[in-house]
Amino acid sequence: MAPRSTSAHPARRSTTRFALLGLALVTTVTAGCANSDDPEQLNTREPEVAAVSPETTVTPAGVTADPRFGGPATVDGLAIEPRDRIAGILVDDGTTLLLTPLDSEEDPRSVRLSAPGSSVSAGRDGELLVTTSSGISRVEARSGETTDIAVDGGAASVTPWDDGYAVGTPTGIVVITGADGSVESTVTGQASVDGLVRTGDDLVSLDTRQTSVTSVNVGAERLGAALRAGDGATRMTGCADGAVVVADTTDDELLVFTGDPDLIMRQRYPVAGSPFAVACEDDGTVWVTATALNEVVGFDITSGIPVETARFPTVRQPDSLAVDSQSGELFVGSNSGAGVQVIPTRA
Repeated sequence: MAPRSTSAHPARRSTTRFALLGLALVTTVTAGCANSDDPEQLNTREPEVAAVSPETTVTPAGVTADPRFGGPATVDGLAIEPRDRIAGILVDDGTTLLLTPLDSEEDPRSVRLSAPGSSVSAGRDGELLVTTSSGISRVEARSGETTDIAVDGGAASVTPWDDGYAVGTPTGIVVITGADGSVESTVTGQASVDGLVRTGDDLVSLDTRQTSVTSVNVGAERLGAALRAGDGATRMTGCADGAVVVADTTDDELLVFTGDPDLIMRQRYPVAGSPFAVACEDDGTVWVTATALNEVVGFDITSGIPVETARFPTVRQPDSLAVDSQSGELFVGSNSGAGVQVIPTRA
């Protein structure tokens, strides 16, 4: 996909837009889409992907290709385990997870996965979770010990749930497992479940094929309200303050929802350059990469109006992103071979 022109929607560049429950700006996904048990009957599109980045013309901020984080490599996913502050970096087409403690000069520990991973995220304290075509791999961040949990249809997303996990499948099913991996319940009705965030007693899921977010009532084993998430949502993350942040890559927008008690779109804000990877810092700063510009941008969303607080040049193809809230360092993963970039954001 060629980089998009940032002048395609000039009116949107100059206007901050909000969407609250009941306003016409929020388009609710039709009841038929939200409740159908047959993904083939849903109104879907091919999922959006990151824009192809141009060659870098500005020196990336911070340090790039540090051997502690794997050196020059194609990064397939990136996450920080916050308690022990260990970076998990997917490389080698997702077959290897590199584990690097942020507070030491140790070389990375290399963990070979039983199946190629498609994403990595923080789980419970001391744990990283990798989604694979077979299910999930639970990795102890310090030791590298790995436990595989099989999920029919594979996993596209995962988050801890009670003593087990909530797993989203690429076929649109939310699977709730126990600690031993046994299936406790399932919730069907979506085309794909590409992101999951816990919001109180429910979940919010991202469906990139319907480009929507949906409340998932786990206790009742059914879907709740569903809202359109622009025309090409790609990535979603949850923040400590309860915000659920989505990148609408097609429309060049950052979308902010809340899901407890009701699913509501709170903010829409233009972000030029094909926003893609998103991460939240504990202080309320949301970071998003713009792959068409090779940049990462920070926004303070705590006031209800996103305010840009920082902007840094990145490595080419910044498709993955994580933040260490303790130090404020950003970790940007290049999907074109430039490795991991570490950006200090505090003086």
